[in-house]
Amino acid sequence: MRTRGLWALAGLLAGLGGLATSYLTATWLGLRGNPVTDVAELVIRVTPGSLAERLIQLVGHHDKPLLVTGVLVVVLLLFAGCGLLSRWSAGAGIGGFVVLGVIGLIANQTQYAAPATGILPILVGVLTWLACLGVLTAYLRPQPFRDGSAMDPQRRFLLLASGVGVGSVVVGLLGWKVGGHRRAVDAAREALALPGVSNPGPPAGVEVGLDGIAAWQTSANRFYRIDTSLSPPAISPDDWTVRIHGMVDHEITLSYDELVRRPRSEMWMTLNCVSNPVGGPLISNAWWTGTRLKGLLEEAGVRRGADAVKQTSDDGWTCGTPLSAMLDDRGAMLAYAMNGEPLPIEHGFPVRTLVPGLYGYVSACKWVRDIEVTTFDSFTAYWTERGWSAQGPVKLASRIDVPGNGHHVKAGSVRVGGLAWQQNTGIAGVQVQLDGGGWQPATIARKSLKDSWVQWVATVDAAPGGHRLAVRAVNDDGQVQTAVRADPVPNGASGWHTITFSAD
Repeated sequence: MRTRGLWALAGLLAGLGGLATSYLTATWLGLRGNPVTDVAELVIRVTPGSLAERLIQLVGHHDKPLLVTGVLVVVLLLFAGCGLLSRWSAGAGIGGFVVLGVIGLIANQTQYAAPATGILPILVGVLTWLACLGVLTAYLRPQPFRDGSAMDPQRRFLLLASGVGVGSVVVGLLGWKVGGHRRAVDAAREALALPGVSNPGPPAGVEVGLDGIAAWQTSANRFYRIDTSLSPPAISPDDWTVRIHGMVDHEITLSYDELVRRPRSEMWMTLNCVSNPVGGPLISNAWWTGTRLKGLLEEAGVRRGADAVKQTSDDGWTCGTPLSAMLDDRGAMLAYAMNGEPLPIEHGFPVRTLVPGLYGYVSACKWVRDIEVTTFDSFTAYWTERGWSAQGPVKLASRIDVPGNGHHVKAGSVRVGGLAWQQNTGIAGVQVQLDGGGWQPATIARKSLKDSWVQWVATVDAAPGGHRLAVRAVNDDGQVQTAVRADPVPNGASGWHTITFSAD
């Protein structure tokens, strides 16, 4: 019986077979992604900045898994649709798969420095689609026996469909096994010995001792992650180099070993995303180890007139950083260790850039490969093309962690606390306000680490009933955090973080 369900299943299984062989080919060639992640990254590249901002705020760090899942679901539905088209016209079904192949080819070849070999997985996948579709749909059409009786197409189809399904699983597993490059890089990372790299742990006096406040030092597995890469580049230290060029007297190219042999710098630094809303979670603090960029740029010899540094990641992402922020004494670095360990792959291994006092979108280039000294009027970077400001100094900000918004506490003296930050400036004080009354000073922890956030704690008298708590910070320059609300676009959110809680 030729039902629409069987034709849709034929298209779906043909598509899965093509994805499996394409994945195997990509991993065999050591390519970074696969057709599904390639298309998902194309979606990221063409998504308007304002829409990307809203989606990040809506789903947070779940954005990439949700996007990949969504792309996969759509692709599977399109596979089934191609099968249904084949019911009416074999050419229509073939044409549908060819169109999908062209989309995959565009997604792959429009990536940064896309290798020509990226065409091969798409080609193999399309040929597999067409072959499987032709074979499967042939058994959905009546074929006469020699005596003139009709074969049972449904039974023959189901037997063949089972074989295609099992074969796709086997090929996919083989692709996973062959795709050992990421695992090899993981092993190389684990085996790295970085003499002198330390993890001192939180300095004395940086924590106020109130449960519920974010830990002063953020572990790697809890460190927030915002980037555009669905398949993080897996780069062996032996294969990594960075090129410093542009408006310089002497171009410099460094290998990983050459970088780590240079004078070492270590520092505490808080990194936060420009997409972080008021009171949001896209901020973390760690101990970083690397090489100062100031010395490297001075060695290259920066030419007069330059005011920007264009950084390019291994996956093609770009950012523009004020040159002055790399040449002053704030400690901008090429970092290769985080909390005493080599960088995790997802956070930029082998090497990333860090510049205190700037949002990550203009400074924190993961998997950095190219550093070009230039001028701001000669280029646009990834996020500035999408509506963000060319320069992104971190704004003075604070957050309430305790009590949580909407929580219930015991009436009377209530301890409240949270975080405050403005890297490269420092926090001098924090104030809290209950129910619109006067501002009272909070106790802040150690103040000398101006590139890290500070914890703060205060005690408020909360009578039974509902309450509204606000916080604001004062920086080392005497500036008081503004109450004016601003969205993250184009240069970071502002406003006092305010919560409500009840006491009984």
